Amino acid sequence: MSDKNQMARDRTQWAEDRTDWAEDRTVLAAERTYAGWVRTGLTTMVVAIALQGVFGPAEPTWLPKAVASVFIFAALCIFLAGWSEARINHGNFTTRDARCQPVWRLHLLTVVLCAGTVFTCVVLWLL
Repeated sequence: MSDKNQMARDRTQWAEDRTDWAEDRTVLAAERTYAGWVRTGLTTMVVAIALQGVFGPAEPTWLPKAVASVFIFAALCIFLAGWSEARINHGNFTTRDARCQPVWRLHLLTVVLCAGTVFTCVVLWLL
């Protein structure tokens, strides 16, 4: 009888471990999703800079700057949306064995990206 009880405890422990590992994978997937938001925002910034570079000599001069500014605004929205989702996800999950990024690092990265986005827009308008 003892062997059956031990086997039942072992199975329960394995089930709990698998659940913990699944939660860890979910947390890491949420971090990869934040990285995807950042990549998308940076790509949008590249599109804005490329538009300004290609159509910069066009007349009237404010038109390429305005179009580039739309993409810069989109990048800013993407960074903020990714940060918001990452913040929500970070609060919803707990990790067991995985080491996730601390919240302050996500905040700092988002602030730096948003500041760089605003400064890029200012520079595009000054050119």
